[in-house]
Amino acid sequence: MNFKIVIPARFASTRFPGKPLELINGQPMIVRVVERALATQAASVTVATDDERIARALVQLPIEVMLTDPNHPSGTDRLAEVAIKKQWSDTDIIVNVQGDEPMMVPGNVQQVAECLYRHSDAAIATLCTPIQSEQELLDPNVVKVVCTHQEQALYFSRAPIPWPRDAMRHHLKDQRLYSQAQRHIGLYAYRVASLIQLSELAPTPLEMTEQLEQLRAMEHGLKVVITPAQEVPVAGVDTPEDLARINLLLSPLP
Repeated sequence: MNFKIVIPARFASTRFPGKPLELINGQPMIVRVVERALATQAASVTVATDDERIARALVQLPIEVMLTDPNHPSGTDRLAEVAIKKQWSDTDIIVNVQGDEPMMVPGNVQQVAECLYRHSDAAIATLCTPIQSEQELLDPNVVKVVCTHQEQALYFSRAPIPWPRDAMRHHLKDQRLYSQAQRHIGLYAYRVASLIQLSELAPTPLEMTEQLEQLRAMEHGLKVVITPAQEVPVAGVDTPEDLARINLLLSPLP
């Protein structure tokens, strides 16, 4: 099974400008992400960026860097531009590795590609892991997913799903049952045709309500499959505080 990795890396982030070039133990974050990607069995690794500075940081690595439209609203659109420019086949599998995931697990990348390959009728594959606490269940920043026994995703939500009706007595925080709940891990594999189709579709009501792009695919009838991650990844970098956490985690022992 062949698959390709594309890493969207945007310099002009509104929340954290220049994030891909922030240093982790003296190394630009995007370099660390690319090195993790190169540790997979991907046929190729491409970085899709909006800025020459990111391209210059990667000149010594055996990958391709493509400058893409700086006005893309999402990484999905950046991936689609790469696939179109490269004229990849409709059936080719692309894994979207985020440029702010310096602790990305190479085995998970292989796993999500294999999940999509296994489901020949699916458009997108992604990963999940069991919810570990009531705090996770109730946290709107933790995206939850429910799926069938055949690995098909039914719904993604920031709300706690599934909801054990009889476990809540008087208040939301009375909920203590979470053994069936799954946390979504935002690593995606796409077939090229579905990726391009998704980038051309308008945002949908559920997507805008939950602020979850994968719901656009589901509202338009694209099949999304999901499988448990073989390893739970460390959270990525959204803020300077996250960057400090990763630097501390990777600091050499005294």
